Amino acid sequence: MTRPANDFNAKIIEEFRSNAGHVGGQFADATVLLLHHTGAKSGTERVSPLVYQPVGQSFAIFASMGGAPVNPAWYHNVVAHPDVTIEVGTQTIQVRAHVAGPGEREDIWERQKRARPNFAEYEVKATPREIPVIILEPVS
Repeated sequence: MTRPANDFNAKIIEEFRSNAGHVGGQFADATVLLLHHTGAKSGTERVSPLVYQPVGQSFAIFASMGGAPVNPAWYHNVVAHPDVTIEVGTQTIQVRAHVAGPGEREDIWERQKRARPNFAEYEVKATPREIPVIILEPVS
């Protein structure tokens, strides 16, 4: 039996915060951040652990949802409310999210597939959906 997503996420969040941003298991070799976002419809604050890729001073996250045919709920939330907060390691950073356009997305997505081959599998499973890449830019 699989655990509900919120239980799975709660365990990752607890481990992340207990270990200065490091997690084990399937994410042991991944860069993980915690995305604080507001529900697009509910207005409820949520926290989602996500694999990220550093892009200069910014962070790229991926709306892969394991290759599902639809975007994850957090994606709709950051599109509706792009001013969000992230936890990276022991830092909390205010960022503004935007969906990477085609020219910006391509290189980031290709690097992610090389670094974590499961993302190439997600891409195949998600077809015809193109997995969005979201850029989180720090704000002062």
